[in-house]
Amino acid sequence: MICVALPGLAISTDQGQLTGRGLDGFYRAGRRVLSRCQVRVAGREPLAVQARMTAADCARFVGTLRASPQAGPDPDVVVERTRRADGSERITLRSAAVRPLRVPVEVALGTDLADLGAIASGNPGPELPATVHDSGLRWSCVKGSSAVTADPPPADALASAGLLRWEFALPPGGTASIELRVRLDGAGPVRAVGRAATSPLASACVSGDDPRAEALLRTSIEDLQALLLRDPAHPSDTHLAAGVPWRCGPAPADALAAARMTLSLGTRLAAGTLRTLARTQLRGQGPQSGMIPGPLRDAGTHLPPGCTGTEATLLFPALLAEARRWGLPEPETEELLPAAERCLTWLRTTVGDGTYLRDPHPGGPVRCETQAHAHRAALLGADLLDACGRPGGAGLREWAGAMRTAFRADLWIDDVGGGRPAAARAPDGRLVPHLGAAAVHLLDTGLLGGGEQAPGLLDKVQTEQLARLLGAPAMDSGWGLRGLGAKEAGYNPFGHRSGAVRVHATALAVAGLAAADYEKEASALLRGVLEAAAAFGHRLPEMYAGEQRTDGSAPLPHPAACRPAATSAAAGVLLLTTLAGIRPDAPGRTVTMRPMRSAPLGEIVLTGLRVAGAPFSIRVSRLGLAMVEEAADGLQLRA
Repeated sequence: MICVALPGLAISTDQGQLTGRGLDGFYRAGRRVLSRCQVRVAGREPLAVQARMTAADCARFVGTLRASPQAGPDPDVVVERTRRADGSERITLRSAAVRPLRVPVEVALGTDLADLGAIASGNPGPELPATVHDSGLRWSCVKGSSAVTADPPPADALASAGLLRWEFALPPGGTASIELRVRLDGAGPVRAVGRAATSPLASACVSGDDPRAEALLRTSIEDLQALLLRDPAHPSDTHLAAGVPWRCGPAPADALAAARMTLSLGTRLAAGTLRTLARTQLRGQGPQSGMIPGPLRDAGTHLPPGCTGTEATLLFPALLAEARRWGLPEPETEELLPAAERCLTWLRTTVGDGTYLRDPHPGGPVRCETQAHAHRAALLGADLLDACGRPGGAGLREWAGAMRTAFRADLWIDDVGGGRPAAARAPDGRLVPHLGAAAVHLLDTGLLGGGEQAPGLLDKVQTEQLARLLGAPAMDSGWGLRGLGAKEAGYNPFGHRSGAVRVHATALAVAGLAAADYEKEASALLRGVLEAAAAFGHRLPEMYAGEQRTDGSAPLPHPAACRPAATSAAAGVLLLTTLAGIRPDAPGRTVTMRPMRSAPLGEIVLTGLRVAGAPFSIRVSRLGLAMVEEAADGLQLRA
């Protein structure tokens, strides 16, 4: 159970008690400020009967106990705990006894003030000694200090045992409450970016025949707001942390990908993300000049780790170009254009006289996924440069066209089954034949003017074959798209990119397949993810096991998955907006609608989206017909 409103975080099991074991605790900016908060009522721990998330930053735990001998087999006291990511917890006792009760309450507290990294590696250090402090307890070490205050103040505080004690008189039907607050000394209250009135994400809603859609969109937007971070040096610029609990800091490729998938909620998140990352862009004369730095990322069993900096550098101009189509104001586009030009210059310089973009280290492979990112960046970047009156667009298109022709011959493997795209070409020219979810990037071509999709690296026959492969049981687990086909060597249903279902890749597959008119395959993947989302309380983790779905089964959680995660929460938005097929061209004052004609979720109504800076609402009928119900003045609708 994870409550998150960064920089605040609270983690516990569904029993509700913070035991000090594992990851249990309240956190602030990666530091565990409280690791233990165990409640005993009348000398016993309440029996946990329910735990549920009420919002991204709030969890509610309910327990019961018998406090009087005359209660019989039925509990007569309910203990409710409401825990928030901001470092507060409210403990409420409710009596159902027929006689007045005197109920002693103890709360055992403790902390190690450990960093999240040390806790994750199993070395948090010992629990610190407490001192009595105001109406609570305080802990200190060389790393800092934290304190818990209680309202009402406890009747007794035992520093040696870390105990706060109360005794409440509860009349029949009566209640009593304790409010605990934990904070780092010298730090003010947690002010979560996503809870501010200036949140960059529109509060969109969905309704219709399938109630799972409403729950998924609401939870996805809540999680995105909870993961928002603010650039300390430029507080008006917000971006997304990668995920909780392991990746609470920025990850450039993930932040850009998530901002791109949520353009239907407005362009402010994209603008803040782009401005923040533009300030990290490498300058100077070296071969990395123009890159957005990023760490290496595991690529599965058949390829070396990939460079997320390369992905981020290619995503940057693509996001800027598409954000402009969705309604990013021209002054903001002009402000960010130099950084996008530097990304495109890095691309052309790195490719040089060659055809493909290799991995940046010497002797690196030619990855299929990287070529898809580069091809999209070139075409969308050329469109952006032309629209803004900048040179370079023609050269980018010429290179992209040459790469497209070569790719269809060089990186496609013909076989008796109809062929498949290669995962990569090794430095010695050998093709890596393994089919994985990275191939979905070949379907993600990007948005140009007039609602047109950019041309892809595959021809029509190859695209049809890829759609068939992605829809086959080896790739479609029934819960979403596997990272590696189940028949491939090295398949592991729990492998980060060698078999686990990654929600981001599945959402891109659904969107790409729908745009290419392969709705049968898109619909199957969409329904599978919706079923998985319901099993996860509609808070999708970044990945889960790629075990085959069977009657009565449930998706298996991945023990190392972030939940919530920026890309999976954003994927929830993309999955649902794909049903409507919204393709805006704000500079051209048009919006083209390409809804999924098969209407896989029946009728669906999306309200509160943003197109061209104004609210946008659309209804898609059970027949797959779209009707716009709200749009910006002067926006021309095109079928």
